[in-house]
Amino acid sequence: MTSLQGALGSRYPGDGASGRLNNATNASYIAASYVKLVESAGARVIPLIYNEPEEILFEKLKLVNGVLYTGGWAKTGYYYEIVERIFKKILEKNDAGDHFPLYAICLGFELLTMIISKNTNILESFNAADQASTLQFIRNTNIDGTVFQRFPPDLLKKLSTDCLVMQNHHYSISPERMQENLDLSRFFKILTTSADGDDKVYVSTVQAYNYPVTAFQWHPEKNAFEWGLSGIPHSEDAIQVTQHVANFFISEARKLMNRPPARKVLDNLIYNYSPTYCGKAG
Repeated sequence: MTSLQGALGSRYPGDGASGRLNNATNASYIAASYVKLVESAGARVIPLIYNEPEEILFEKLKLVNGVLYTGGWAKTGYYYEIVERIFKKILEKNDAGDHFPLYAICLGFELLTMIISKNTNILESFNAADQASTLQFIRNTNIDGTVFQRFPPDLLKKLSTDCLVMQNHHYSISPERMQENLDLSRFFKILTTSADGDDKVYVSTVQAYNYPVTAFQWHPEKNAFEWGLSGIPHSEDAIQVTQHVANFFISEARKLMNRPPARKVLDNLIYNYSPTYCGKAG
């Protein structure tokens, strides 16, 4: 295998700096940390731009071996609709026999919770902005075949005792509410929970029972590649968490024998876009 394509889920509304760089209504961005996460495991990125013509967007979906939904804030409108339509396409691909993985991070987790439950009001409020936390594994849960399967035993133990992951959200879902919703409890297995600043427990990692779909309420991409918030852990153990998460995603993507024409891939890679440094702008 000479190369592997990865995809970032719909390029996100806004300019990444709260309008300080570009106030255009059609502006969108992907934080570089998500690109680096995919690249660190040996894949390349094709951006799925949520507001581009749909025939182009879904043609791009044929060029990739997996999708990553990024973090953000947009839970309504056209962005929500496109995320839902891409999700349905992903399920269709898997039902047709293609092993097509999806990673959903933070907002991605929340959107999947809403979409699968068919309830846009299912999320609950939590106090977990700019917070490093632990991951508490559900007792007797089998982690074989999940994102945690290749974690060394000592790192798995540290995840439950040391604050190695970064949370940055105001909404999530409690284990009780997730289990009470039949659509969610039949689709997802809860792997870990975490506690917010008020000691309220929420679901932090889930894995689909029948699909290669993993959703994180936490941010695996930030440990190694972002420095803008004080709650991001940068210890060696935290960096290992990021690397293991990236490696599992791309190992799942490699299972799909999708080899699109090289020219089409090159014409759509994120390298065709000029990056904009927005750190100083926020």
